[in-house]
Amino acid sequence: MANEDLSKLKIDKAAGTFQRKQKIPKVLLAAIAAVIVLAIVILFVRSRSVGVDTVVVSRVYPSQTFTLLNASGYVVAQRKAAVSSKATGRLEWLGVEEGSKVKKGEVIARLEDRDVLAAQEQTAANLENARSTLVQAQAEYDDASVNFTRSKDLLAKGFISQMDFDTADARYKRAVAGVNGAKSAINAAQAALRSAEVAVEYTRIRAPFDAVVLTKDADVGDIITPFGSAVNAKADVVTVADMSSLKVEADVSESNLEKVKKGQPCEIQLDALPDTRFRGVVHMIVPTADRSKASVMVKVRFADRDPRVLPEMSARVAFLERPVAKNEEAPKTAVNPAAIVERDGKKAVFVVKNDSVVLTPVAIGERMGDLVEVREGVKPGDKVAVNPPAKLKNGARVTVNVR
Repeated sequence: MANEDLSKLKIDKAAGTFQRKQKIPKVLLAAIAAVIVLAIVILFVRSRSVGVDTVVVSRVYPSQTFTLLNASGYVVAQRKAAVSSKATGRLEWLGVEEGSKVKKGEVIARLEDRDVLAAQEQTAANLENARSTLVQAQAEYDDASVNFTRSKDLLAKGFISQMDFDTADARYKRAVAGVNGAKSAINAAQAALRSAEVAVEYTRIRAPFDAVVLTKDADVGDIITPFGSAVNAKADVVTVADMSSLKVEADVSESNLEKVKKGQPCEIQLDALPDTRFRGVVHMIVPTADRSKASVMVKVRFADRDPRVLPEMSARVAFLERPVAKNEEAPKTAVNPAAIVERDGKKAVFVVKNDSVVLTPVAIGERMGDLVEVREGVKPGDKVAVNPPAKLKNGARVTVNVR
């Protein structure tokens, strides 16, 4: 019984079934093999590439070689005015807009003026009336004067009584007073007329000097008051600036102030016009310091006027050791001298393009500080190898060293 029980415990291989092992697809094996091969190729190529340092070919102004100091600031109009009226009234007409050029004394806006014009006409009429009164008083004076003279002669000869003479004398004195009163009335009427004319002139808003309108601060229909104290009232109509008074106000560190002096030549560069350099001269050094910035304001005037220069433009000022010569005004292409190599007796540079270098012949010019002028062969923005290895060849693969 025991043997029979043990036989039942044996595994019947014929009856049992086994799952087959799952095979890896051939496509997956091929992809893995391709990745491995690609990695090997990349490692092989990288092992053959040459590591190089690079610099960028730049555009340099000759003045940079004799610049003593650089500072930043803004273009500011030294003559600027917020134009308004001394009277209060509604703006009836506005004849300018932003950018309009105006002449000194030109009427650029007008307030409602019917009331002041009526007052002016009334005072003018009063003046004419006073003048007519003077004519009447003068005629009365002439007649009284003749009668007084005649009465005086007749009294001396005893032909008239003292009472008649006294009457003629009193009439004469009244005539003199009448003439003086008429003249005073004319003076008063003239003063009133001038006052009325001033009141009319207050409604005419004029340009204070030759200028350009920067901003329009009010529109037709707005109430204009001298100080803008009323609700919804405006104090200024327009803001104007004298473009001939534009100067750059730059902040110079106190520690560098000794490098700046009045009349010193400068070169001005505006962020809005990066390809243009403007000649400048130190106009003045403001005699006070800003303790919060430890700097002193220096005002630099433009040697030449340019309509593209506008107030509030950001600017950079280079304070120069000497004036810029005519042949030094144009920018030049320059590169680090360490990038220049000699191949077959000619000067050249290795221009980095993608992952390789191209040996490019160049024509070298004069030395410019730490750089050297390149007259032809490369252009600003090109990336070139600096201190290239002697084994570096044209077309060689390179990797740029990261610092």
